[in-house]
Amino acid sequence: MALQVTSSAFTEGNPIPRQYTCDGEDLSPPLSWTGLPTNTKSLALIANDPDAPVGNWVHWVLFDIPSSLSSLPQGMPKTPSVPGLGMQGTNTSRKGFYSGPCPPRGKPHRYFFKLYALDTSLNLKPGATAAEVEKAMRGHILAQGQLMGTYGR
Repeated sequence: MALQVTSSAFTEGNPIPRQYTCDGEDLSPPLSWTGLPTNTKSLALIANDPDAPVGNWVHWVLFDIPSSLSSLPQGMPKTPSVPGLGMQGTNTSRKGFYSGPCPPRGKPHRYFFKLYALDTSLNLKPGATAAEVEKAMRGHILAQGQLMGTYGR
């Protein structure tokens, strides 16, 4: 089953506006989704750049998102726990919150915002890495979807 993930800030395959990058305000973009299975207990979000020179670069890890939500606001707080919205994990920059696109000069990179509907809450501590979240999700993914945007400098 597939979730439909969208943003009012950019559309699939198109550039991510500067305000959501390190060249702007570095705000997390607003995200919305539809198509949650009825038995969804929580959601997890991992945003990554597979085009980074060092390989996969994780920009955002958010988990234990309540299943009652259908969106995330722009500019999520830069705190480990966001009451009513979930727990933030540690990204490749070793930050426990969203860190926007910041590619080296050259060809634009692709940024994937991957959302997972889960049949459980992960109950990991704030600061969990993407690898820890992915391991905890194994066998619990009911549906998933993604939104891909680009950014270049």
